[in-house]
Amino acid sequence: MFRRKKKDEPTDAPAVPEVSAEAASAEPASETASAEASAPVAAAPSANEAATALPDRETESKVAVAKGRSGNRVQKVGTVSSDKMQKTVVVRVDRQVRHPKYRRYVRRTSKFMAHDDLGATIGDRVRIIETRPLSAKKRWRVVEIVQKAAK
Repeated sequence: MFRRKKKDEPTDAPAVPEVSAEAASAEPASETASAEASAPVAAAPSANEAATALPDRETESKVAVAKGRSGNRVQKVGTVSSDKMQKTVVVRVDRQVRHPKYRRYVRRTSKFMAHDDLGATIGDRVRIIETRPLSAKKRWRVVEIVQKAAK
């Protein structure tokens, strides 16, 4: 086990040179004086620049919302299996999962109800993105039609 060293006990670390109180207070003052002399010339933004920087950030966020960019929302690609509702489609998303016992890949299917303004029909491959709840079962929105169904 290690034991703590007492205050009086010598250590292996190199000795720190002692600096008088007057010399310690004189050095930082001279360093800050030189830093203050150079700072206003290069680093201080004018009042106009500071005022214009804030609205730019606000307009960027408004533009991002207007263009439809939103955080890291989950996107899925699936096939439309039903379009019998108005402005709603049922999208079937297939994924392959490795079976825990047999070590074979098994196809799993999930069905999502998505809001559709683009007019997707049965058989279309669509990209859906998660969104706020639009109805009791509808929490997805069709973003694009990746591939139209062959007719």
